[in-house]
Amino acid sequence: MNNGPLKIFGGTSNPALVQAICESIDVLLGKATVKRFPDGETFVRIDENIRGSDTFIVQSTCEPANHHIMELLIMIDAARRASANRITAVIPFYGYSRQDRKDQPRVPITSKLVANLLVAAGANRVLALDLHAQQIQGFFGIPVDHLYASPVIFDYIKQLRQGGDLVVYSPDVGGMKMAAAYASMLEVPLGFVAKRRTSATQVEAFNLVGEVEG
Repeated sequence: MNNGPLKIFGGTSNPALVQAICESIDVLLGKATVKRFPDGETFVRIDENIRGSDTFIVQSTCEPANHHIMELLIMIDAARRASANRITAVIPFYGYSRQDRKDQPRVPITSKLVANLLVAAGANRVLALDLHAQQIQGFFGIPVDHLYASPVIFDYIKQLRQGGDLVVYSPDVGGMKMAAAYASMLEVPLGFVAKRRTSATQVEAFNLVGEVEG
């Protein structure tokens, strides 16, 4: 299915990444003005014709998460109002992904809220990388392409392994499935860290499960 000419735009979260993407597939970076007013509000203008185009907007929603999410929403809205045929939000890091369930009374599921906002802004598709939890894909009423960094990371880890023994550890029980996949592919032992969060910024590890000696 032809969704129109390919256009790629990037927010301010990682300009180097979007430039590298464009260079790797030999596509010119789309022209857009993205700036912040003195009062903190974000202004976006698409500076070229994208009518009928297949538009990709690359923006990680990393720190400062609120600013980068709002910037992405505004860029999506601008592309929709400029009559792009299809808008794909490319989100290498999906902010608020850890708030994916109601684990206490009277708390929100913020990851779902972010998904709702992206769809409401006009995104037709989302491309994300290594989501914190698989179920986040189900928060969207639009297609989600969930990609993994493992093909790249495997090569890097194999180089590290040449220097000695290797053990794959998960930082928590929730990451065990991914860690197990890495350990299986690399044919190395697996372990995880038992921990508890003592504050919003501090985590205390109280047990290592697995063999790391040597």
